[in-house]
Amino acid sequence: MRSRGQSNVVGVALLLGVTVVALGTLTASIGMVVDSNAAAADANRVAADFDDALAPVAATGVHRGRVSFTEGRLETVERDLRVLDEGGVVQHVRVDALVFSTDDRRVAFLAGAVVRGTSDGGVMVARPPVTSSREMLVVGAPKLGTSNVSVAATTGGSAVLRTNVTHERVKLGDGTYRVAVETSTPGAWRRHFERENATVSTRDFDDDGVESVVAAYSGERVAYLVVHDMRLEVTHG
Repeated sequence: MRSRGQSNVVGVALLLGVTVVALGTLTASIGMVVDSNAAAADANRVAADFDDALAPVAATGVHRGRVSFTEGRLETVERDLRVLDEGGVVQHVRVDALVFSTDDRRVAFLAGAVVRGTSDGGVMVARPPVTSSREMLVVGAPKLGTSNVSVAATTGGSAVLRTNVTHERVKLGDGTYRVAVETSTPGAWRRHFERENATVSTRDFDDDGVESVVAAYSGERVAYLVVHDMRLEVTHG
């Protein structure tokens, strides 16, 4: 009888141990899901805030907006936009990108577009101001006009985005043109330009390891480059 009683005690102890391990695993899984959902919500909110706060084409003069996120970092990275004809690069604009990142989530404002996601899995949620017809190509080039921005938050926060936008239009004349945008999320840009009936390739112009998505527009047309200088200032909100 003593042996049977001891076996029951051991069995109960083992069962309790298994239950504790299972509850610990479940708690950890729930925590991972909560963290993932929070990161996804942050990315979605920042994408919408970028689209609202940064309006380089529609805005002229001073404009303010706010970007809110629970956890992550907001910073600028160097990026270039180029316009090419059959002879090579005819215009080169350093546009730079404003990037939000947290864990495996990323949102970037680049050349007027907003892309959510990383690498080839990125999704373009706001399109760049590049338009074409049979007779004309208009390349909008919103540039941040600032560098070395870095804002981080670990317990929730926000940043104020202040722009003072001016516009300059340059007529490039008749020709056959390509538009190249340097980006670390080439998939979203490639799919966008393909939907616009451009022929797409990639090229690393400055050998810095970040390729440009190059959209070629067939046929001769008159082209214009419109530089939207944003003069962006980022401050803790």
